[in-house]
Amino acid sequence: MIKRAEYLKKLIQFRDTDLIKVITGVRRSGKSVLLMQYRDYLKSQDVADNQIIYLNFEELELLSVRTADALVKVLQPKLDKQRHQYIMLDEIQMVDGWQTVVNGIRVSYDCDIIVTGSNAKMLSGELATLLSGRYVEIPIYPFSFKEFLAAKEITSDSREVDQAFLAYEKYGGFPLVTLSPVALKDDILSSLYDTITLKDVAERAQVRDIISLRALVAFLADNIGQLVQPAKVAGVLKNEGISISNHTVENYLQLLEDAFLFYRARQYDLRGKKYLRTAGKYFIVDPGLRRTAIGRRPGNYAGQLENVVYVELHRRGYTVDVGKMNTKEIDFVARKVDRVLYVQVSYEIPANSRETDDLLQLRDNYEKLLITQRHYPDIHDVDGIPVINIVDWLLRDAPSEM
Repeated sequence: MIKRAEYLKKLIQFRDTDLIKVITGVRRSGKSVLLMQYRDYLKSQDVADNQIIYLNFEELELLSVRTADALVKVLQPKLDKQRHQYIMLDEIQMVDGWQTVVNGIRVSYDCDIIVTGSNAKMLSGELATLLSGRYVEIPIYPFSFKEFLAAKEITSDSREVDQAFLAYEKYGGFPLVTLSPVALKDDILSSLYDTITLKDVAERAQVRDIISLRALVAFLADNIGQLVQPAKVAGVLKNEGISISNHTVENYLQLLEDAFLFYRARQYDLRGKKYLRTAGKYFIVDPGLRRTAIGRRPGNYAGQLENVVYVELHRRGYTVDVGKMNTKEIDFVARKVDRVLYVQVSYEIPANSRETDDLLQLRDNYEKLLITQRHYPDIHDVDGIPVINIVDWLLRDAPSEM
């Protein structure tokens, strides 16, 4: 079991507060394992077994627990007002009306509550109404490259690191995939891809046109790093013989975001200081799933690299937009609290240094960075813009990107 140290640290920081901890993330990213690690931590702190209640709503014994009343019947005998308890509810979004039950427990008992879910909708609607200001979200992702190396028992100064990054780009960082033999990785990724698209997206939203849904996923995965407009996507798919409306494309895009399969980066006008009501870019949660979605074809290496950087910025706690400065584009405008980081991503440094030219158009004093996949051991900056190799950047500790 690979320790998810950063996520565990966050849970410990919020231990025994009135805040409900909501762990969110794509299926099989490690939410259940994180709960197990937190449970082990509590036991190491002399928390008794009868103070810990753990329920996983994907387990066979709990498949019939799908309503608020059924959830109360399961939990009521385990709750005790005479002691402080830790309540862990895994994949809670499977239960209709769970928000009311969890809020009732919070009000009535001395407890520390943690829930996990694989759909962003669990943070909207009734939860937002009942628990406004009373919960904290902890997003979890597949392994970072540092975690990937730890799982492979490769040290950061090993000669194997660069080769490991190529494997990371190819197969991604889902824990089960990372820890499985090469011969099984593609089969596991295919099964995971099917489960996410069919169960977490189609079944949950009662989507019947699976062919159109998968065609959209493949299109997005194949066009990572490109601006996406629903009308144009619908037109492209129609040319391929798949009839789909603009409205349906918009709905499917939202469903894919809700399942944490894709993330949308909005365009931000750096001169006008506002978001543009135009196309955005979509990035997939894991490079292994991207490769699976496009039929394991090689190509679009620049987009693939952008995808790795985008997800890592999210993992480090940034909100990430696509910057627009007149006709220039900044790949990523990353913000965290009062910090802003401008990032350009390029497979190699272009001969005309266009990537840094775009960054030089920005006249403020925020950090600027060019990330490349090719190594340039003798080049540390271009026109004063720091240049760093993707592997070196991934291995440096957040929040300092330099």
